[in-house]
Amino acid sequence: MRPAALALVLYATFLIVAFGLRALVQYRRTGDHGLRGLAHGDPSEWMASGLLVSGVVLIGVSPIADLLGLVRSTEWSGGSWLQGIGFGLCVFGAALVVVSQHQMGNSWRVGLDPGETTALMTGGLFAVVRNPIFTGVLLATVGFFLMLPNVMSAAASLCIFLGLELQVRWIEEPYLTRIHGARYLSYAREVGRFAPGIGRIDRT
Repeated sequence: MRPAALALVLYATFLIVAFGLRALVQYRRTGDHGLRGLAHGDPSEWMASGLLVSGVVLIGVSPIADLLGLVRSTEWSGGSWLQGIGFGLCVFGAALVVVSQHQMGNSWRVGLDPGETTALMTGGLFAVVRNPIFTGVLLATVGFFLMLPNVMSAAASLCIFLGLELQVRWIEEPYLTRIHGARYLSYAREVGRFAPGIGRIDRT
């Protein structure tokens, strides 16, 4: 199978499992699909959500454009092993997302509702990094670029990285600080944002 075709299959499978099936499971458990949207009027939320949506769209379009000959992917030197690493990162990142979603249980949401309060997750993968779902997304994005290195996948990677940074720093961390106060700040001082020990919040 061509790398672009494999990348497209992985992308479609990830969307179906991580969003479609997860929302269905959430609805069957709680009567609530958990989809909140990414923006609620604040300019920072629109900027973050715009970057994330752009990245997700570009990742999906990238293999289609490659298959149609509209973009040309770089041929890595010794590319087969780099593409193999990329495939592994995609699968590992997707697995990290699915496991993290499972560990969130009924608290799983896409986006947030400022008036809603959910449990603060600090166990399982959340004891290693504060945002393991986003860590999985970032790893899968890097893997996707290694599998299919073209201008669209590069732009998608940049959009997703910046969008997640803004989403977490500008929106989710202030929200969690407001909702959970000292408990969240104590947790954030000990646990990294996306990687163990990196991005801890040093705030009293």
